[in-house]
Amino acid sequence: MKTLVTGALLTLAANFPAVADVNLDELVQQAERAAYYAGEDGRSQARMMIVDGQGRKQMRQFTILRKDVEDNGDQKMLVFFDRPTDVKDTVFRVEKHALLDQDDDRWLYLPALDLVKRISAGDKRTSFVGSHFFYEDVSGRAIAEDSFSLQQETDTQYVLRAEPKKPDTVEFAYYDVSIDKATSLPVLINFYKASGEHYRQVEAVQIETIQGYPTVVRSKVTDLASGGYTLMEFRGAEYDLGLPDDLFSERSLRTPPRQWLN
Repeated sequence: MKTLVTGALLTLAANFPAVADVNLDELVQQAERAAYYAGEDGRSQARMMIVDGQGRKQMRQFTILRKDVEDNGDQKMLVFFDRPTDVKDTVFRVEKHALLDQDDDRWLYLPALDLVKRISAGDKRTSFVGSHFFYEDVSGRAIAEDSFSLQQETDTQYVLRAEPKKPDTVEFAYYDVSIDKATSLPVLINFYKASGEHYRQVEAVQIETIQGYPTVVRSKVTDLASGGYTLMEFRGAEYDLGLPDDLFSERSLRTPPRQWLN
């Protein structure tokens, strides 16, 4: 899922053209489909281990439900937390929009206050429930947000550079992403500030094929300045469950759909 995550659209390395003939738009769209649009919908249990710069640890455990409206297009997502106690029954809801001029809609349900809190567009690149993942990492950054250029091709990977089309809305100047030719999955993303400082890294640590879809089952985000990191593991991933559209509504924040969470 990604984090969180289609099969017939994934292309083996042998089918990729030579570097001079690479269709960059197609390559980027294919990577986005592989990372965030596998199947028509999906479910996975996830566990995050958050480790700060002093080695102190926290854990988060949750279930992700996801349904696509259209490949490389709009998407709906729910994240239900069940551990630890202080975040139990918290729910993160996303309505993802693919157009550059249309911000994603994100909400966080806080059960202790019985409050649905809207997450503003300006907060999309802030910590997701205390982890080193950002809200945008979980739901996925739309490829329309960035301009891509091909930096390098190896036997196994394409390396692209992405520059934000709206630089005043993000903390990075650019990022480099390595795309695995065999799976089309982004396997390494390095973020840089305008000064050239390499300050953040996102890695696909382990990949497995589930129901024919290459799936990241372990990922890691590292804050290179502090030395802290978050490791996320996915278990029991399933695709094409037939999740109903009305599942992804505000009603599910207060009344979790138990039949789809087990």
